[in-house]
Amino acid sequence: MEPLKSARKVDLQDSGSDLSEQIKAATQETHVRAENTQFMTSFQKGQITRTQYKVLLCSLYEIYTALEEALDRNSSHPAVAPIYFPQELDRTEALERDLEFFLGPQWRSRVIVPAATHRYAQRLREIGKVKPELLVAHAYTRYLGDLSGGQVLGKLAQKAMELESKDGLSFFSFPGVNSANRFKQLYRSRMNSIELSEEQRRAVLQEAVDAFDFNIQVFDELQKMLSVTAESAEKPKIPLSATPSPVQLTVGLCVGLLTVGIGLYNF
Repeated sequence: MEPLKSARKVDLQDSGSDLSEQIKAATQETHVRAENTQFMTSFQKGQITRTQYKVLLCSLYEIYTALEEALDRNSSHPAVAPIYFPQELDRTEALERDLEFFLGPQWRSRVIVPAATHRYAQRLREIGKVKPELLVAHAYTRYLGDLSGGQVLGKLAQKAMELESKDGLSFFSFPGVNSANRFKQLYRSRMNSIELSEEQRRAVLQEAVDAFDFNIQVFDELQKMLSVTAESAEKPKIPLSATPSPVQLTVGLCVGLLTVGIGLYNF
């Protein structure tokens, strides 16, 4: 994905010298937009359904798999080593447990994600190979978000889906972190200690903005995917005596394929 042409330009002098503060300033606008997508607005209102949560888990799994593979591969890189906390932060195994809980033991064959998720994961793999310092932006926006608002979302999800236990909610649990606030302070301190040239720092800030934009695209495409499936389920079937036109056949096939794909989740 190319850098966003409309991204807010941050003055490195005015936004403070700490990288964490600069990222916070640079991403303020896109952060708000991500929180106000239709998908996340429903989640924050406690209106998340099992169907929505399952498709979200599938996308999160692909994203975190790509991110954590890239972090593992670059764990000794000068920009990655200070913020490399696999035992405390890794989400891949937690997501695998959640997916097995909701989709069953054959969950790997039932994972379906929108194109935006593939683009997000591809970007993570790409920078992991050519510009590992940019992983700092993605790790910061994802993990610190999970340790902050993510904890509230976990409680909302449990209540909305009427789960009697926290089975299926491992993604929101960080057993290796005793105090989220203290750990976030440590993480920011480690991140602020990373030595970057001014060019690299600006690139990290832009990547943080792009990270939120990737998330917005994922949320929007998940919402569209769910909406199309719901609409196709409500449409009356074509009478057997009716002869659909070639256009109707084409549209019907596309909708049918999507419906079959979503049906693999056994919602």
